[in-house]
Amino acid sequence: MDHLAVLVDLQARFLETTRRADPAARIPWLGRWTVQSLVVHLARIHHWAAGQARRQQESPLGRGPFDLPALYEACARELRETLAELDPAAPAWALIDDGVPRAQQTGTVAFWHRRQVHETLVHLWDLRTAIGEDLDVDDRVWLDCLDEVVTVMHPRQVRLGRIAPPRVRVVFAPVDADARLELAGAPADAPTAVVRGSARSLALLAWGRGVPDDDRLAADGVEVEGERALAEAAVRAGLTP
Repeated sequence: MDHLAVLVDLQARFLETTRRADPAARIPWLGRWTVQSLVVHLARIHHWAAGQARRQQESPLGRGPFDLPALYEACARELRETLAELDPAAPAWALIDDGVPRAQQTGTVAFWHRRQVHETLVHLWDLRTAIGEDLDVDDRVWLDCLDEVVTVMHPRQVRLGRIAPPRVRVVFAPVDADARLELAGAPADAPTAVVRGSARSLALLAWGRGVPDDDRLAADGVEVEGERALAEAAVRAGLTP
């Protein structure tokens, strides 16, 4: 997958939606956040990620108020240009290296190509959903997003002590892909829960998206075979930051 090309497309769609969305519109599944909060957040993340790719501390953007489209456009461009300029194999500060001695770090610029695709993807879904619009994205991108949760984000949450390892073997089985992705860390003799649904629905489930108080494992056609209660507890613990 050409992550940089996907990022360019997703950023363009996020910017276009930002220009017509009501900044005060609420995003209930993100607590007190509004469209304005979301746009400023993603702009700041792009700016920060560009610094991480360059192995430089980013300069503060300030507290605002901001012209939202202008802010996002500038930060998105900074990230794109940074990633296009740097060799994907060049060393970079990356989330996979938290707590790892400098000499043993393995992060590269390519990490940020992928990470920022998924950051933008999930927040574009947030933005479009908040204003009542659908989002059409290739299933392969959603599958890649789910894979990143299982192989990068969830192990990092456990490694940093933010959550405990799961008590059940949670296996994500997308119905639209030949893949089975299992959360790491469960005991070898733990029971199994197979969570089935589209790659999109499973990725959004893994990222904690949904309406408050809804049963997220029943949302969007997701079904569970096996230890449902333990699987739900594992998901609700927070697979991602």
